Amino acid sequence: MKLYVDGLAVYFPYDYIYPEQYAYMMELKKAIDAKGHCLLEMPSGTGKTVSLLSLIVAYLHYNPLEVTKLIYCSRTVPEIEKVVEELRKLFKYYEKNETPLNMLGLVLSSRKNLCIHPQVSKERDGKIVDGRCHSLTASYVRERHEHDDSIPICSFYEYFDRFGREAPIAPGVYSIDDLKQYGREMNYCPYFLARYTIQHANIVIYSYHYLLDPKIADVVSKELSKSAIVVFDEAHNIDNVCVDSMSVKINRKILDKAGNNVQILEKTVSDMKEVDAQKLREEYNRLVEGLRDASVARETDVILANPVLPDQVLKEVVPGNIRTAEHFISFLKRFLEYLKTRLRVQHVIQESPAGFLKDVAQRVCIERKPLRFCAERLASLLRTLQIADQTDFSPLILITHLATLVSTYTRGFTIIVEPFEDKAPTVINPILHFSCLDSSIAIKPVFDRFQTVVITSGTLSPLDMYPKILDFNPVIMNSFTMTLARPCLLPMIVAKGSDQVAISSKFETREDVSVVRNYGQLLVEISSIVPDGVVCFFTSYLYLESVVASWYDQGVIDSLQRRKLLFIETQDAAETSLALLNYIKACENGRGAVLLSVARGKVSEGVDFDHHLGRAVLMLGIPYVYTQSRILRARLDYLRDQFQIRENDFLTFDAMRHAAQCVGRALRGKTDYGIMIFADKRFSRSDKRSKLPKWIQEHLKDAFCNLSTEEAVQIAKRWLRQMAQPFSREDQLGISLLTLEQLEQDDIEERARQA
Repeated sequence: MKLYVDGLAVYFPYDYIYPEQYAYMMELKKAIDAKGHCLLEMPSGTGKTVSLLSLIVAYLHYNPLEVTKLIYCSRTVPEIEKVVEELRKLFKYYEKNETPLNMLGLVLSSRKNLCIHPQVSKERDGKIVDGRCHSLTASYVRERHEHDDSIPICSFYEYFDRFGREAPIAPGVYSIDDLKQYGREMNYCPYFLARYTIQHANIVIYSYHYLLDPKIADVVSKELSKSAIVVFDEAHNIDNVCVDSMSVKINRKILDKAGNNVQILEKTVSDMKEVDAQKLREEYNRLVEGLRDASVARETDVILANPVLPDQVLKEVVPGNIRTAEHFISFLKRFLEYLKTRLRVQHVIQESPAGFLKDVAQRVCIERKPLRFCAERLASLLRTLQIADQTDFSPLILITHLATLVSTYTRGFTIIVEPFEDKAPTVINPILHFSCLDSSIAIKPVFDRFQTVVITSGTLSPLDMYPKILDFNPVIMNSFTMTLARPCLLPMIVAKGSDQVAISSKFETREDVSVVRNYGQLLVEISSIVPDGVVCFFTSYLYLESVVASWYDQGVIDSLQRRKLLFIETQDAAETSLALLNYIKACENGRGAVLLSVARGKVSEGVDFDHHLGRAVLMLGIPYVYTQSRILRARLDYLRDQFQIRENDFLTFDAMRHAAQCVGRALRGKTDYGIMIFADKRFSRSDKRSKLPKWIQEHLKDAFCNLSTEEAVQIAKRWLRQMAQPFSREDQLGISLLTLEQLEQDDIEERARQA
């Protein structure tokens, strides 16, 4: 259909549009017109992606001078593929209406996902693929090949380098598989083809890290147009992505490997001095001119990219004490020895980057300036030494990143040295955490550079927290509800078991036998009345293991397995994938299944349990993050001091967005229906309920906020009976509207007649 959104002609590739989709487009257009940033929350399964794409593609089409590019960031490869499919539908719809789009849209992913080299593509580890790719495509490897044919190179890269830059890709939409197919047909490397093509593509779809991780963004996204619209989809966890991209973790194992790396470097330098000392002299001369000139062939080196250094620093001359290779290697040795002494601790130490720099200067006479250039100096040395496969040097690269970060930032970071790991408090395994506390540091360059940044998800509530923690001023901030022809979601808060004992996952009561039994009873009762799939989320892996062990003793597991098959998510990715596959198979063949999962785990983030795969989702407890973590304590202190965010407010916000994310897995469209059960008495408090998304709150009636197991089961039974009635497209369009009150009234009248 063709519609006008505030005067802009928008082609929408479906026969009808929901009111919330139109309202979403209106708000989005206001933000783009104002050249400002926006925060938009829209319920799961209401066509958020197609609404975004339809409006922004129309804006690109009719206003090519104002907006030149759409950069669409998502988290996982399956989510990226969904965006590509929606975009392809949209392009076909334009063609069908005789308005073909002369636009190019493509996906950029890692070498691991795009490689078509017969040997390299067989590797499963991304770092190994990166290293082997670099060993076949580095400029010095190709130069050696010219003199010696026996040195292997990548023919796909050679063809691309020779012909691919001259022949642009035809307009259209290219997924990962399309790029690989195109690469095979043309004999081009799909990865470097995509890297080169994103500069002039109209629509670029890739992972968050290509914009938020400074190491990658500086190489991949540096040349992207400033008059672009950036969309962060499924962005409820964007602050955590920002923090992780700027943090470094070092342990003894990494230090030992880095020490081995330094020894290899030392031997390689001494060998080169005997064979080709001229190369080392040339590098020294380049470094005298400044680091920017030293960065030869950097455009291919994502592995060696600098973590943070701004342009003005890169123009400076490299400090004299690390210019020569020998001096730099002895400098690295001193720094490594210093880090080893810091890991010889019996108790926890926490200090600021300034305190760390002062201690380094006092103990081993290392100043701040040479530390700042550490990462870039190592990259330059590895290129000069022509070390092709740099996979083995990742520990040393990590150490230099730590050196550069700690000497560049004095605020928004903390250093914590712990003698034990949180998960194994009895095993001595010292860890040095260089932790980012301020998520705005990584995302600030994105806000400053691009004219419009859209942060959107189905679970962003409460919206007012994001401008604080990301430190920006949105021009539009809105949360949309879901217009429903029938009440296809049933949220309930179960606060007590059938024996009237309050249920909660809080620390004081979580081991209580009656609480664990009541949780088990609730799951058994729900699985006996709900057809097909039931997904149950726990607050942590530890709690899941503890409860399941108790359920075995109490006979709950036997009762569950008599009704449905049982699958459990573990911390092993391969095991979880297998459990998920078999869970889907059990639901598909009508046997039905229960999947026990963990909030913040793999299942809670990237998997959609649409229709029969998730007729009911239970959240057992409130998924608070582990509050004894020192890194979390430091971040909470920082948020309180810098942004006046109270500790409890942030913890509750974080827990409720994850709870909403978990239960939101049940509803993936308006023809879908599902039960959402919040099983913890604390959910009924107003401070918790008010932080749920508006589209869940409006269906959560007061009468459903303090239920026992028996009451919840009776309500679910009646509701499922109504949901089982035939549902036509006319119903979906709202021609025959049903409300929960009407359903309940019909049920009362029916029972009265039977009596």
